[in-house]
Amino acid sequence: MSKKIEVDDELIRKLADLMDETGLTEIEIGNEGHSVRVARGGTAVTYAAAPMAMGAAPAAGQVQEISHADHPGVVTSPMVGVAYTAAEPGADPFINVGDVVTSGQVVMLIEAMKVFNQIKAPQGGKVTKILVESGSPVEFGEPLLIIE
Repeated sequence: MSKKIEVDDELIRKLADLMDETGLTEIEIGNEGHSVRVARGGTAVTYAAAPMAMGAAPAAGQVQEISHADHPGVVTSPMVGVAYTAAEPGADPFINVGDVVTSGQVVMLIEAMKVFNQIKAPQGGKVTKILVESGSPVEFGEPLLIIE
């Protein structure tokens, strides 16, 4: 006997609105063995009765990110949002590869829920890599740049 699952239309609309605001292409939440996933593209909405399996092998494109995440000078995103490398369109970027930054210097902005949050350098050093493009969506913990 199959159990009928109730779908919360209001929750799905809120998740879709959040995706529009943040520029994300997919979002998933879950509790008590149920999850809701909303995605743009091939799949519109998926409702699952069991949580997603953990421990799957990373895709080939993620191997590079994992190595950056382990770098001692990596600066990661403290939130989900859209990363910006300049204060406004057409303005000079906060930093460029090769720049020397000081601890506390603004290196990027992340827009989340229509609020621009300053991302500051946790330590001083030379910027060796900028790992995101301006205007691209970022996830919590995603590597943004490397300061050596």
